[in-house]
Amino acid sequence: MGSKSMEDEVLAPAAAAAGVHLSALRLDGLNRIQDSKEQQTTSGLDNGHQEPFVIGVAGGASSGKSTVCKMIIDQLRDQRVVVVTQESFYHGLTDEELVHVDDYNFDHPDAFNTELFLSCIQNLRRGKAVDIPDYNFKTYKSVPNARKVNPSDVIILEGILVFHDSRLRDLMNMKIFVDTDVDVRLTRRIRRDTIEKGRDIKTVLDQYSKFVKPAFEDFILPTKKYADIIIPRGGDNNVATDLIVQHIRTKFGQHDLCKIHPNLYVIQTTYQIRGMHTIIRDAATATHDFIFYADRLIRLVVEHGLGHLPFQEKQVITPTGSVYTGVEFSKRLCGISVIRSGESMENALRACCKGIKIGKILIHREGDNRQQLIYQNLPKDIANRHVLLLDPILGTGNSAVQVISLLLKKGVQEANIIFLNLISAPQGVHVVSKRFPRVKIVTSEIEFGLNDDFRVIPGMGEFGDRYFGTDD
Repeated sequence: MGSKSMEDEVLAPAAAAAGVHLSALRLDGLNRIQDSKEQQTTSGLDNGHQEPFVIGVAGGASSGKSTVCKMIIDQLRDQRVVVVTQESFYHGLTDEELVHVDDYNFDHPDAFNTELFLSCIQNLRRGKAVDIPDYNFKTYKSVPNARKVNPSDVIILEGILVFHDSRLRDLMNMKIFVDTDVDVRLTRRIRRDTIEKGRDIKTVLDQYSKFVKPAFEDFILPTKKYADIIIPRGGDNNVATDLIVQHIRTKFGQHDLCKIHPNLYVIQTTYQIRGMHTIIRDAATATHDFIFYADRLIRLVVEHGLGHLPFQEKQVITPTGSVYTGVEFSKRLCGISVIRSGESMENALRACCKGIKIGKILIHREGDNRQQLIYQNLPKDIANRHVLLLDPILGTGNSAVQVISLLLKKGVQEANIIFLNLISAPQGVHVVSKRFPRVKIVTSEIEFGLNDDFRVIPGMGEFGDRYFGTDD
């Protein structure tokens, strides 16, 4: 039984009530992580611009995609939002195509300049302003560079075939498919094309039966499988839109790496936490103060990590004779500390989990990339347990990979490992998440990165030496 985040617990029942389909029953996954994304830094961008949240909104013609986009924009008042429509990237028709315009299929993937569309979105994600063309549906010509779009917090890509090209899908953090009844879509299309585009009803119906309906079945409907969220009734589904906006706001409250790696959890920072980090990072902090505040931070990380354990409902009788319905967590649990820094986290774990078994693994480093296993002492039944892996600092991730690989060889399920550390370098998070995407990483702060000596910066020095008083 996998653990659920608080967001899942709150959103999933409401989503069901709204008729929203959450693909694979998870709203926080959104996209499978692509290799290109795993190479990004903390900010995700080279120029310091924070990586935007990209939403794809697909569905059949006149399904209500634009209405859904507008509702999202109206509610995201605290963020800058821009909509880029796929219709802006239609190829202009040649003179020969204009003569036979009634035989031109505007719903076919080849009708769009996908390369230009892709280039514009990639530049927006990098924090660069772009010029978007404008397509005239009466002249069937495209006006290049008609609209300048600046980088924004949220980028919405709207169009019938925005899920068709895998390169576009890979840029999206959330994919929404607006699923509306075919008769409703046809009625809306007739109204739109006759009023806005000046077409007669016969032309609209002929085009629908000849191109629109077959293209929907051949190209648009098959992309529904890529959606993270499926919204029935389109813009009429206010509850679904509210849930989507709530999720986006939650994501904005997370570190950028959490958007890339769904298995990464950074505990919510407060001035208390920042204050404790300030103390333990200060090179002038005395050993006893370093130990005191490091222990406090470790306890917070351990408590947060325990919150990701599976649980089941349990009823108890209170002293008043009443029944209280609560939960109990898995008792098949153990800790594994990476000697020797990881031993600093054992007391906090014992304080939270009375009588817990704790094993040890020693990795000897010979240079950055030459780890060697020296010692292991693990519970004999570790394969049947959930494992809390203890190591205060996640740097390059190479030692962590070796430790986790050993646990897997011992029969531990990847999804049953929770890796606890105080600080994590983005490089280490990428390495561990790419190799073990089901291992949960819980940390209290994300660092800037690694220096030329592969040391975490800003970091806190050699944690083990400072904690155990063996530094100079």
